[in-house]
Amino acid sequence: MSTKQTEYSILDLAIVSQGSTLFETFDNSLALAQASDEKGYKRYWLAEHHNSEAIGSSATSILIGKIAEGTKHIRVGSGGVMLPNHSPLIIAEQFGTLGILYPNRIDLGLGRAPGTDQETAKAIRSDFYQAAMSFPDEVQKIQNYFSTDNATEKVRATVAEGVDVPIYILGSSTDSAHLAAKKGLPYAFASHFAGAQLMSAFEIYHREFQPSKALEKPYTLAGINVIIADTEEEAERISTSLYRMIIGLLTGKRGFMQAPTEMTVELSEMREHPSVQQMLKYSFIGSKATVKKKVKSFIEATQVDELIAVTNIYDSEDRIKSYGLFAEIMCELNGEV
Repeated sequence: MSTKQTEYSILDLAIVSQGSTLFETFDNSLALAQASDEKGYKRYWLAEHHNSEAIGSSATSILIGKIAEGTKHIRVGSGGVMLPNHSPLIIAEQFGTLGILYPNRIDLGLGRAPGTDQETAKAIRSDFYQAAMSFPDEVQKIQNYFSTDNATEKVRATVAEGVDVPIYILGSSTDSAHLAAKKGLPYAFASHFAGAQLMSAFEIYHREFQPSKALEKPYTLAGINVIIADTEEEAERISTSLYRMIIGLLTGKRGFMQAPTEMTVELSEMREHPSVQQMLKYSFIGSKATVKKKVKSFIEATQVDELIAVTNIYDSEDRIKSYGLFAEIMCELNGEV
């Protein structure tokens, strides 16, 4: 059993299941956060996406407020805010306000991707490409707005100055690793859907890391897909919703998350397609015992400081149960049981 303590957290996209309303979806997110609040989860992050009827987390900062208001201990934040979509000043004001309302509980994860298709990205911000290329400078602006040194500047985010809202750099390629290391910020990798460069990115981040006021030594987070049920058969059945969602994403047939079915021969074959396998490379599906072995191996291979579990399941109760079992696994691996 590893002596290193590995933190564990949740990433939620507020996935909308077929037959559910957005209101019900948001309430399900809150119910999950509340159920996880006492189970040792470190943080609950929501991811910004746009122009998808199956994803409800587009107004990320507003949902963060709802989750933070309804919970007591768990940190709440963005995983992430897609900064090129926004003015750094506005983001600093939003998260500074959240940091005042919920002290020492708000995180600001920043990503460079649009979180949508190109046409929608242009609708959000006509100069998106230019803003994406300026990502390091835009991150610096955010840092400046949160600094008390900014009090003498002409442009200020007064609600953010001096407020404790840690910044995280998010990425799905090695580009972000260089930036996170240079700035001395914690680094979260989107290995739950883009695992190809995970090991290379972590190696770069550790090698190039420069200590900062925010962080003395490197801190890594990795996304993994997790679906746990009482039996292997039940976990496989529940996972059919995830596989159908991913196949739909890859084939341009996006839609609401479908109810699980038995694993058909056709779906099983599509599950083995290289594109699906690559996207879901780090997916741990099965009984508690099966997933525990896989998670243990992943931690040992990556030496990651924190796991962010992504559990896209059709039924809210099944999702809460899966996250509860994952918390038990992490407590056992951390030697807390």
